[in-house]
Amino acid sequence: MSHKIRKRITAKPKARARVFAALGDKTRLALVARLCSGEPSSISQLADDSKLTRQAITKHLGVLERAGIVRSSRAGRERLFHFDPEPLEGLQAYLASVSKQWDQTLARLKAHVDK
Repeated sequence: MSHKIRKRITAKPKARARVFAALGDKTRLALVARLCSGEPSSISQLADDSKLTRQAITKHLGVLERAGIVRSSRAGRERLFHFDPEPLEGLQAYLASVSKQWDQTLARLKAHVDK
């Protein structure tokens, strides 16, 4: 494995783990899907059509915000939550690097077995 690929795979493991953990919950995945498909939303708007309380939505949004997946801004007395794709783009690059590493490893194993 090249030094460049190894550096990309090992950089920022805590930040990536936070994003993976945040996305590991179906409620948070649903919130991300809702936020990435439209305009910024308030907690009240996100709680509409949900079985969850506003307090539960707030907790989930806090996890997503700490992971950097959503950002919030003030609009009067409300906080509006926006989707931020940057952490997911970083994960995509990370997963592509891991996939490339596995492909290379499997190719070496196959070449060794075919000898």
